[in-house]
Amino acid sequence: MSTTPQTGFDNDRLVHWLLDSLDLQTTVFHVGQYCGRWRASTAGRELASYHLVLRGDCWLHRPGEAPLRLQAGDGVFLLRDLPHFLSGDPLPPAAGTTAVMQPLSATADGSTGLACGFFHFRGALSALMMGSFPDCLVIRRDDPALAATHALFELMLAEAGGDPDHPSPLVARLTELLFFYVIREAARQDEVASGLWAISRRGEFAPLLDQLLREPGRDWSVEDMAQLAHMSRASFFKHFVEACGQPPAQFLLQLRMKIAAQRLNRGDTITRAAEHVGYQSYAAFSRAFKKVIGQQPGAYRRANAH
Repeated sequence: MSTTPQTGFDNDRLVHWLLDSLDLQTTVFHVGQYCGRWRASTAGRELASYHLVLRGDCWLHRPGEAPLRLQAGDGVFLLRDLPHFLSGDPLPPAAGTTAVMQPLSATADGSTGLACGFFHFRGALSALMMGSFPDCLVIRRDDPALAATHALFELMLAEAGGDPDHPSPLVARLTELLFFYVIREAARQDEVASGLWAISRRGEFAPLLDQLLREPGRDWSVEDMAQLAHMSRASFFKHFVEACGQPPAQFLLQLRMKIAAQRLNRGDTITRAAEHVGYQSYAAFSRAFKKVIGQQPGAYRRANAH
């Protein structure tokens, strides 16, 4: 996953903010190994899923695409529920072939050790951000940008063993860490083509996004935003919708409410969080917060109290 040159905008600060904004729940389906002729899939459950190769190698099969080889230390993150399956061979066994996942063993030659599971992205802004990414993200062990993830694979391998269907809960937590590394690198790639990530990669919008993050409580008008992008109001509106998929005002509302949610998570009062994003009226803030986050601010603060 190669990186691209940065603009004058502080891209790392944006990426860190975006990572903090993701409301992610990870579950592990199974951790173990397959031997012989096998095929396996997490498709059809209406969830994002992942497959991490802990030992050996295998092949990822997707309709209309050539089989993709995955080796130990590689992984695939399917950010939407997509038809796919893994097998131990580029020429897979027929559909309907079943194989039982066995406990991971250091002595099983020719086996493939896997950690497989699901992601669930909660909240409107998480869906907005993740909808901007490609359907499938593949990570490679030999990618220098992801060298720090090698230790996570080793820790997962150390936690593997025992009943494949009841793995250590630490595997899910390690997978979440791995996923955040992957997203951080993916956010720097030009293949990200829409939504919030695309706004951050468009040079003409970078100064605007920087100011929105710095001053979310400012009384922003479309004219103000257009001025920062050095465009006419009409041109700005057109190009912003093309890049982001939604009008500036809707984008700003989602951004403000996510910032408010972050501040509530960190212990701010509802009044302080509302004022920080430009709301003096509790009723107006509460309506906007529930529309974007899905809960009243008081209920959200209680549910996320540390």
